[in-house]
Amino acid sequence: MVNTKQIEEKLVQRVAAILSTDAVKVKPETPLHTLGMDSLGFVELLVFIEKEFKIKLMESGLEREDFKTIRALAQRISKVNE
Repeated sequence: MVNTKQIEEKLVQRVAAILSTDAVKVKPETPLHTLGMDSLGFVELLVFIEKEFKIKLMESGLEREDFKTIRALAQRISKVNE
């Protein structure tokens, strides 16, 4: 089972790749939109989440507020995977 910290680290790596930036610049508590994530970046992140964490997003119960920060998203994914 993957823990919240591991999920957070994977999300940081993916967001950094999407934004073409260094992962150390991506802070888990920073709102995603202030990092420069656009709608296309969010779609890319959603596809990654579905594949990496085996979550069917339409059935997951993930809501808009779950996507405010990487930390919030990691916590929610961890709960979905319990």
